[in-house]
Amino acid sequence: MKAINLLKIAWKALQRNKTRAFLTMLGIIIGVASVIAMLAIGEGSKQSIKTQISSMGSNMVFVRPGSDMAGGVRQGSSSSQVLTLNDLEELEEKSTVLSAISPQVNGGGQVIYGANNWPSSIYGVAPNYIDIRKLSVESGIMFTEKDVKTMGKVAVIGQTIVENIFPNGEDPVGKTIRFNKIPFKIIGVLAEKGENTFGQDQDDIILAPYTTVQKRLLAITHLQSILASASSEEVAEQAAEEMAEILRASHKLSSTDEDDFEVRSQQELISTFSATSEILTVLLVAIASISLLVGGIGIMNIMYVSVTERTREIGLRMAIGGRGVDILLQFLVESILISITGGLIGVALGIGSTLVVSNMLMWPTVITSSSIIISFAVCAVTGIFFGWYPARKASSLDPIIALRYE
Repeated sequence: MKAINLLKIAWKALQRNKTRAFLTMLGIIIGVASVIAMLAIGEGSKQSIKTQISSMGSNMVFVRPGSDMAGGVRQGSSSSQVLTLNDLEELEEKSTVLSAISPQVNGGGQVIYGANNWPSSIYGVAPNYIDIRKLSVESGIMFTEKDVKTMGKVAVIGQTIVENIFPNGEDPVGKTIRFNKIPFKIIGVLAEKGENTFGQDQDDIILAPYTTVQKRLLAITHLQSILASASSEEVAEQAAEEMAEILRASHKLSSTDEDDFEVRSQQELISTFSATSEILTVLLVAIASISLLVGGIGIMNIMYVSVTERTREIGLRMAIGGRGVDILLQFLVESILISITGGLIGVALGIGSTLVVSNMLMWPTVITSSSIIISFAVCAVTGIFFGWYPARKASSLDPIIALRYE
């Protein structure tokens, strides 16, 4: 039997009972729509996380102290004082794949200007910190190496500080604020950055020379962390390994000693978050796929009913020369047609629901062609898998018994 005839017969069979055909498709429709929506949300979340982390510096590598042991109890990493300016100089001198490097010390406190105050954090860094963190100065200037050497009491502030300390729209540049009783002259204002992946406000920040924060505010000689920028994203992991080797040599650690520091790259962070996002996506898709399974069982059930209802028709066709393979193909095409039609409606519903989620709930979503192709292919396989057994049963009927069926 020609394929076109098989499709015509199958389509007429569906037309005879439209409501039953639609209800049979419903499981497939819901399953396909759910899978497409879940994949779009998962892909959107993954790309959103990657974009947000990359906005902090995709080739950034950071070093922080390892945790100390005291009396058999492991302390927090912040208690360790193993990172020093000597480590910074060693990294600057020996590293071959770093394009910028900055120390970092920070502390919390109250920012005060006139009658206004705001709780915030001050970060003691080098001038190239803004290049490493992909920040930019919107007005004024960034402090210089001269300010670092002279422990200048100058600062560059973020937009959140501006909004809370200068609520009347004054130009902050040139004004003097006090942070924990230490006066700082504002020489620049950072461009707005927004929240990062962890929900941290990146505009609630004060930047000052690290020597100033280290000596005048915190009264410490060690560094709390070191931030560096690899010359490219491709060598970020190599930069992390190289920094670890340099620091091990600087700290005179033997081959059996554990690192007393931690080196992490943004690429590592992106991989970790992407892997977590993928696991969640697979979990959600697996749950959504249950609807496809239920839909497939529904197709099998209806095809059984259809075979029973048309037993005499099958017997008549066989009696006038119809072959078993033609009967098998006829019912198999019907089940595939139900599944694929449901799949097409499901794809449209999935795209529509994804757009609703994206526009109304403002969730990041990305519909990929692969998700549509995979969902559609699964529909075809579902139609074949669940339609095969009823079709096989129909094709193996005895024509005489079928003709006598009441």
